Amino acid sequence: MKKIISVLTALFILSQIVINRKSFNLKSLSPSPTPTMCREQACLFPTVKVARVVDGDTIETENGQKIRYIGINSPELHDPRRPVECFAQEAYEENKKLVEGKTIRLEKDISETDKYKRLLHYVYINDIFINDYLVRQGFAQVSTFPPDVKYVQQFLEAEKEARENNRGLWKDCPLKPPR
Repeated sequence: MKKIISVLTALFILSQIVINRKSFNLKSLSPSPTPTMCREQACLFPTVKVARVVDGDTIETENGQKIRYIGINSPELHDPRRPVECFAQEAYEENKKLVEGKTIRLEKDISETDKYKRLLHYVYINDIFINDYLVRQGFAQVSTFPPDVKYVQQFLEAEKEARENNRGLWKDCPLKPPR
């Protein structure tokens, strides 16, 4: 009896495939990938294309989502409450040169978004860790908000290197207080 039911079930499924060939999706029979099943780099680091750079630490993707780089802060370019900060334009230009119009990889920490509803991510392009690069070259400084502290030690070392070597804002804006 079990054999007959199994054969009938198989025949029914096959007949549905033949009848509904265009709309039947064989992949729907497979389980969806889960984090434990997904071990490829693309699953760990999704990619998006950057439509525009907002400032030295924020970008907008082709689908209109704004992404704020985790763990760093560049001088303010668009704050209506105060004038453009020292080295803000340079930070914006460097970020633009690095990522605008390009496909980037994203890495999440703990939080999804900030208080302005921007997505929070660590950003990579090819082998460059953008968050670290901007701090190390003096285009941004360390600014962490727990619980998103995965790379805080690396960023602190990068900032120390930038300060000691008078790079970027540490050269042109030496009196800039840490935030």
